[in-house]
Amino acid sequence: MNPPPFIQSRMLLAAGGAHAFFGRAGGISKGIYASLNAGPGSRDDQADVAENRRRIAAALEVAPENLLSVYQVHSARAEIVTGPFAGAYADRPQADAMATKTPGLALSILTADCGPILLADQEAGVIGAAHAGWKGALGGVIEAVLDAMHSLGASVENISAAIGPCIAQASYEIGPEFFAAFTAPDAENERFFKGGQGDRLHFDLKGYCAARLSRAGVRTVDILPQDTCAEEESYFSNRRAVKRQEGDYGRNLSAIVLRG
Repeated sequence: MNPPPFIQSRMLLAAGGAHAFFGRAGGISKGIYASLNAGPGSRDDQADVAENRRRIAAALEVAPENLLSVYQVHSARAEIVTGPFAGAYADRPQADAMATKTPGLALSILTADCGPILLADQEAGVIGAAHAGWKGALGGVIEAVLDAMHSLGASVENISAAIGPCIAQASYEIGPEFFAAFTAPDAENERFFKGGQGDRLHFDLKGYCAARLSRAGVRTVDILPQDTCAEEESYFSNRRAVKRQEGDYGRNLSAIVLRG
C-alpha cells in the first residue's frame, strides 16, 4: 500500500524539520470526507478516521499513538507534550499549539482553511506546531507556541517556520466587522486586506501569520502557496463546505516530528 501523498517546505527541511503537509488524497473515507480525513472531531466513520491517521503515522515513521492532536478551540493556548495523550479525543487538552523536545512524537495540526504552522530549532532539538485561524492568530497563538518552545530551550533566532496549505487571500472574503477587529488594535494591519465587492474585503491570513512570526523574531519563514478553499481535489475546506451546505467537512493534517 502506497503512503498518502504529502508536500514539504524546503526551508523547514533545511532546518532539520522532518515534517509533512497532507491533503485529502490517500485515505479510505467516503462522500464529503473522501478520502484522507484525519479529523476525529468530524462526523465521519471513526474507524475510517483511525485508519487514515494510521496511514499518516506510517508515512511519518511514528507509531499511531505518537501522532498527537490536541482538541483545537481557536485559542492562544500552547501545550508542552512529553508523550502520547490518554483517553478519547474529546478528553485531550484544549489548545491550539504544541511544543516538544521528546524524540519520536509527531505534533499534528488539523485544518480546513486555517493556517497550519510547523516550527523547528534543530540546534536545540525542539519542535512546535500551531493551528492559526484568524482568531488564534489575532489572539496570540503564534507567540504562545514560540514561548513554549523557548521554555524547552529553543532560541527564536534559530527557529525556522513553515505556513502550510490554508485559505488564500483571493478566497478569504470577509466583512467590515472583521476588518475592524484587526485594525482597531493595530492600524498597520490594514495592509493585510484588499478590496472586494461592495463592503466585502479579502484577508491575507498567510501574510498576517508570517508577519507575526517575523515580528516575534523568527528569521526563516516559508509560506506555501496552496489555497485549500480553491483546490477542491487536493484539500478539505470549511468555507467551501459551508457554501454548499454540506453540514460537515474533512480535516487536513500537518505534522512535524523530532527524530531521535
